[in-house]
Amino acid sequence: MNIQLGLTPLISLLAGILILVMPRLLNYIVAIYLIVIGLVGLFGMGSMRL
Repeated sequence: MNIQLGLTPLISLLAGILILVMPRLLNYIVAIYLIVIGLVGLFGMGSMRL
C-alpha cells in the first residue's frame, strides 16, 4: 500500500492547527499565502527550481 502526501494538504493542516491555537496568526498566514500565490502567478512555476 502506497501512501502519498502532497505538500498542500500538510501546509493546510499545519496552518489550521496554528490558527486554532493562536487566532492572531490568521492575518499573517493569509498574507503569506497570498504573496506566495501572487509570486508564483507572476513568475510561473517553470522558473522556480528546487
